[in-house]
Amino acid sequence: MDKDAINKRYLSDNRRYADLINGFVFHGEQAIQPEALMDMDSQNGMWHTALEKENSGNDEKPAVRKSGRHGRGSRRKGYRDLVRKAAIGINFAVIGIEKQEEVHYLMPLRIMGYDVAEYERQAAIIRKEVQEQKTGRVSGAEFLSGFKKDSRLYPCITLVLYFGEEWDGSHDLHGIIDFTDIPEKLKGMVNNYHIHFLDVRKLENTDIFRTDIKQVFDFIRYSKNKKKLSELVEGDAAYKEMDEDAYDMIAAYANAKEMVNVKKGNRKKGKVNMCEALEEMIEDGRKEGQDRINKLNLKLTQDGRMDDLVKSFQDMNLQKQLLEEYHL
Repeated sequence: MDKDAINKRYLSDNRRYADLINGFVFHGEQAIQPEALMDMDSQNGMWHTALEKENSGNDEKPAVRKSGRHGRGSRRKGYRDLVRKAAIGINFAVIGIEKQEEVHYLMPLRIMGYDVAEYERQAAIIRKEVQEQKTGRVSGAEFLSGFKKDSRLYPCITLVLYFGEEWDGSHDLHGIIDFTDIPEKLKGMVNNYHIHFLDVRKLENTDIFRTDIKQVFDFIRYSKNKKKLSELVEGDAAYKEMDEDAYDMIAAYANAKEMVNVKKGNRKKGKVNMCEALEEMIEDGRKEGQDRINKLNLKLTQDGRMDDLVKSFQDMNLQKQLLEEYHL
């Protein structure tokens, strides 16, 4: 399964979606409850409650979008990765999630396009209702606008989750506009647009999350630091009984393909013991690494080329590479 499908399956869980919003937007305050979220089709803006979805009897899963002809990760205008309509008091807010693995230098414009498309979608629904009103119930200006004087749009935001290494792109629209020789008074009239950006690998305070988003983000952040990673997994009991889709997220974004191979032997009733899986992965690595070293030694010894072996270790640092790669 590819990363897009793994990520979408993982974050489609309303518990995690609400947790991400509460951590990202409200700094840990439990402002949004999972049951207050309604699914919206990110491609056409249709939404429905979880209950309606359950009663529909349609178990068919939507096809995963493939990269378009414009390059990796491109998608048609207005299509976000995930989007939910959140009930807040007597009102609603539309909250989308856009994940990114590589720097996208037009991200502010792209996110602005998503949000504008959502407002246009809402306005189109109101326009249809206005145009269906009988004469006399709407003014000429309202009919012409397709929008009544007291009509209102639901607020919309898009959260950007960045899983890459280093983001050197802009965080706002002004950052990608050339203001050379533009007077400050004119520049001040050019509306800016900021993106709401969460850099997963640099997020230090994961205590703002209540679900296994904390464990997933922590593991990804420390995935290249073996000492920190070991301390993390050994010190957090949640890693001993992880949901399978959380385990898959870690395997995908920590670039640990070996974790996929050892998952089956450590899976029980949809849960995976991360500690045991890592131990098995390390043991398999030790055996494979030792076998490679033994075969290399045997070949060079049989050829009478022990000097070449020493030279290989010196010139290519092969021994150190094998030792580190296979945890010997």
